[in-house]
Amino acid sequence: MAEVKSPLGEDARKTVGNALQGALVDLIDLALVAKQAHWNLTGRNFKVVHEHLDEVVDLAREGQDDVAERAVAIGVNPDGRARTVADRTALPQLEAGYLADDKVVAAVTDALAQVIARFRERVAETDEPDPITQDLLISITAQLEKQHWMFQAQT
Repeated sequence: MAEVKSPLGEDARKTVGNALQGALVDLIDLALVAKQAHWNLTGRNFKVVHEHLDEVVDLAREGQDDVAERAVAIGVNPDGRARTVADRTALPQLEAGYLADDKVVAAVTDALAQVIARFRERVAETDEPDPITQDLLISITAQLEKQHWMFQAQT
């Protein structure tokens, strides 16, 4: 099987690959958390929160693909398997069952803040070894921060 030759040196590839893998896990689980909330949401703000959750899911799914494809482009195999995500996620999981809209807004606001903090660390880590990956992470972080602002405004 052919391997992708990395444009990065070994140390840079390892650092950037780790950043991308962490970002991939965060984005996959963020999409899952938001979709779980979307399906089980209740409350008087149901419609607006329900639709807003889909924006987060779409953002996270698009980001997953961009991050995974960047990993492959630098010669790193992304791992988005369910077991990997379950073992490595740092996001708190939602309760089972129906979820009140105010609790969902608070939980998603918190989840976004956690993901953003880790993305900002990854932005700093990739500055020197790969500004191209850093640019991708900056772009995703900006979109996550916009969603965080919009959810936080509902609290």
